Amino acid sequence: MYFTDRGIEELAARRGEEEVSIDWLAEQLRTFVDLNPEFEVPVERLATWLARLDDDED
Repeated sequence: MYFTDRGIEELAARRGEEEVSIDWLAEQLRTFVDLNPEFEVPVERLATWLARLDDDED
């Protein structure tokens, strides 16, 4: 188990029944990066990965 799995498990346990919009998620990611600029690159990579999930792979 990766260290980050604990945070993911907490997210699912606390918020698993909620529905959120992509706009809400994007705003939360922006706020997180504003408060934690050292995480700008990983957040950008996550956002890009999520945005491209449905792209056809070559």
